[in-house]
Amino acid sequence: MADQAPILMFDSGVGGLSVLRPVRGLLPGVPVVYAADNAGFPYGTKSEAEIAARVPALLGRLVERYRPRLVVIACNTASTIALAHVRAALDVPVVGTVPAIKPAALASRSRVIGVLGTQATVRQTYVDRLSAEFAADCLVLRHGSARLVELAEAKLAGEAVTAADVAPELAGLTSQPGGERMDRVVLACTHFPLLQPELAQAGVELGFPGLGFDDGGPGIARRVKVLLGDDEDGPGGGFAVFTRADAQVDRLAPALQGFGLMRTEVL
Repeated sequence: MADQAPILMFDSGVGGLSVLRPVRGLLPGVPVVYAADNAGFPYGTKSEAEIAARVPALLGRLVERYRPRLVVIACNTASTIALAHVRAALDVPVVGTVPAIKPAALASRSRVIGVLGTQATVRQTYVDRLSAEFAADCLVLRHGSARLVELAEAKLAGEAVTAADVAPELAGLTSQPGGERMDRVVLACTHFPLLQPELAQAGVELGFPGLGFDDGGPGIARRVKVLLGDDEDGPGGGFAVFTRADAQVDRLAPALQGFGLMRTEVL
């Protein structure tokens, strides 16, 4: 496709903005269509069968309409469940989101790491395989949180979110056996890096002042750059697409503009 064709970034909501940020940093000239399936939100509480059916069908419609040169599934839940189905259904390159277990294990000194994701992500055998391959000498704790997804959406819509709001979810890891030694947390949902300042402060308040956080955004950005090459001279910019029109979309508009998504439309 032409160099000016956009990349399509897909998530159930606004979590994929945490991936868009590093992609913009490496490829500011690439136009972006950011697609949020707010009609299906949240994914983390849905069954594997629901996600495996919904995501490829929806991405097929999005690709047909917007003709991207590359698709990024900026959603851990959708990637761990539906990535193979999407790649089989589409004729464009597809980049998925992988929980950042490898960099967390490389950085951990205590050899105890936490995986904080949605319920659907943390129960996947894919997480088992990543842990076995890259963190075999670590104790890998897991906690699934739907609440953090809601809080990230609320924060982007302009609502106040504090360390006290996120602390119970972080404590879902630290309170497990061995959790007192945890020194790295994998943010295995793209919504969660949007709450990293609040999570870091909650770590301090829970007695973990040196807690480190790892997410897949930088790695995805590097992969996109490899696939697209240098594209510094394009128009950049972009817009957001939602699968349902509602008041939350209007509340998100200022935050979306901060990510270069200057308008919204409905699929």
